[in-house]
Amino acid sequence: MRVGVYIDGFNLYYGARGLCGRGTSGWRWLDLRALGERLAANRTAWQVTASRVVYCTARIKADPSEPNAAGPREQHVYLRALQSVVSADVIELGNYVSRVATAPLATANRRGRPVITRPGWPIKVKDGTVGDVPDAMFMASVARREEKGSDVNVASHLLLDVLQGAVDAAIVISNDSDLAFPIREARLRVPVGTVNPTRSMLAGDLKGDPSDGVGGHWWHQLDVADLTASQLPVSLGNLSKPAQW
Repeated sequence: MRVGVYIDGFNLYYGARGLCGRGTSGWRWLDLRALGERLAANRTAWQVTASRVVYCTARIKADPSEPNAAGPREQHVYLRALQSVVSADVIELGNYVSRVATAPLATANRRGRPVITRPGWPIKVKDGTVGDVPDAMFMASVARREEKGSDVNVASHLLLDVLQGAVDAAIVISNDSDLAFPIREARLRVPVGTVNPTRSMLAGDLKGDPSDGVGGHWWHQLDVADLTASQLPVSLGNLSKPAQW
């Protein structure tokens, strides 16, 4: 069985960081092909004869104001390492964007939904007559860094490979609900494993039934063991795992 593995790089990275801990080493130097094969091997019905690994990410930008100024260099080393051992057949790059965003000040409720902050002691808002303005809204301007394009690239490669008959089954590593449509369409044609790389609940739009379409689908929540057991060698020729990784 030819299994295609489609990875949303930033979703995987931040999910894995949440699982393992930001300051913890031993999970970043990830062998993507080994991870895909490990996930497929846990499914007894999937006799893997070949795999195709598509890694969708973006090059982060150097920013002297950032606490991790070494990030772009370390990412460059990692991408070269993946290429050197063909841990990914395709590395599809999107764009990394830094911008300023303005939005209402809010806190999260127990479900993670935003609750708009309203005036209340110790901070109140008064109008020109010194009357209270209880419905005033506080606005905040913040720096935002975000990756653009990975979800579209994952969707495009998944559907192209499925529709062209390049794979017999697929594994999608992402908890991005924007992938609901391409995953749903893929399930009509091949068995699909949907892997949530975060410690959060699976996005509702990515749920389904094992018997949908052609059937044989499964769901998995990534764990620390999946990551630590799927690491590249520390040294690969003139490339070495970054010290903190």
